[in-house]
Amino acid sequence: MSQKVLVAGVGMVPFSKPGSSEPYDVMAESAVRQALSDAGIDYRLVQQAYAGYVFGESCCGQKGLYRVGMSGIPVVNVTNNCATGSTALFLARQAVASGAVDCALAVGFEEMNPGALKSVWTDRAPALERANALVDELVGMIGTPNAIRQFAGAGRAHMERFGTKLETFAKIRAKASLHAARNPLALFRTPISAQEVLAAPELVPGVLTRLMACPPTCGAAAAIVVSEAFARKHGLRSDVMIAGQAMVTDTPSTFDSRDMIRVVGFDITREAARQAYEQAGIGPQDVDVVELHDCFAQNELLSYEGLGLCAEGEGEKLVEDGDNTYGGRWVVNPSGGLLSKGHPLGATGLAQCFELTHQLRGSAADRQVAGARIAVQHNLGLGGAGIVTVLQKN
Repeated sequence: MSQKVLVAGVGMVPFSKPGSSEPYDVMAESAVRQALSDAGIDYRLVQQAYAGYVFGESCCGQKGLYRVGMSGIPVVNVTNNCATGSTALFLARQAVASGAVDCALAVGFEEMNPGALKSVWTDRAPALERANALVDELVGMIGTPNAIRQFAGAGRAHMERFGTKLETFAKIRAKASLHAARNPLALFRTPISAQEVLAAPELVPGVLTRLMACPPTCGAAAAIVVSEAFARKHGLRSDVMIAGQAMVTDTPSTFDSRDMIRVVGFDITREAARQAYEQAGIGPQDVDVVELHDCFAQNELLSYEGLGLCAEGEGEKLVEDGDNTYGGRWVVNPSGGLLSKGHPLGATGLAQCFELTHQLRGSAADRQVAGARIAVQHNLGLGGAGIVTVLQKN
């Protein structure tokens, strides 16, 4: 038995550079209070909460939520690398869909350090040990931050296999900047050209410039999900529903294929999309707007193909045809995406939910996608987990 799950309220604080944000618990409180206000309910009506973050001590979720209220409800702390925020949403939706509760909260937050991502543990093997060993073998560049090696390796593989040009990745980054110029919550709002992206310092010669990589940022976002009966009882808005959602982890193909495109989660994305589309009874051709995991411009292109917006190898054509922006077949990352907002790991998935909820409500102001009725959210964490969510106008 599965109940219809509605997104009753969303909240988000503007993302900021490391060192310039409020403390994580203050950001979490702000995002949650916004979501509660947006939904029009009191915190006392929330029956379960899921708090997502990557860099923090156990029970950081309680610290943030206790600032909102100490109601005694279960608070589950969640971590799944870059897919953490969407994992919190997945669990909240599952709790409502199953009938376990009628109102659940998902919040994600991160107070990050500047520079490349790195483990805080030095006395044990990393969770990505197997993937890192394969990247050592397939990509090399030992000493370069792992995320750069991983996605540069995947980008190079696509370039070599399908003839994709470096300029195509630059066009994706330039598109993100044009979208972000319309978003007051994006950190980087100045439009840049593809030529400026290409002229930026190279992180990997011929494959990746600095402007093709998202920066670490700090921030928080939250969503309130409820059952249809709960929404009716309390007079809540019911115009956005979660029509399908799937979380997928690695299968043997991630490693056995010895393909960097698979190492960075292509098959995870493709299978999660298949399941989510099937649940929602739609196909990619039915989608109007997409928020996807553009941690690197290279991964945006790979995600077009993984989500089924085009066939494998045809991502460059999709870009050249303008089918990733206003006036094209889909509008991808109208928020500006991770490339322009930055990537506070725990908050990213819920920030995507925030954007798409407003798109489906028709309240996205200057970045509104005309007539948006079906939206897809894609959040990927290496290690690994991929979550695809289909949001639909109810």
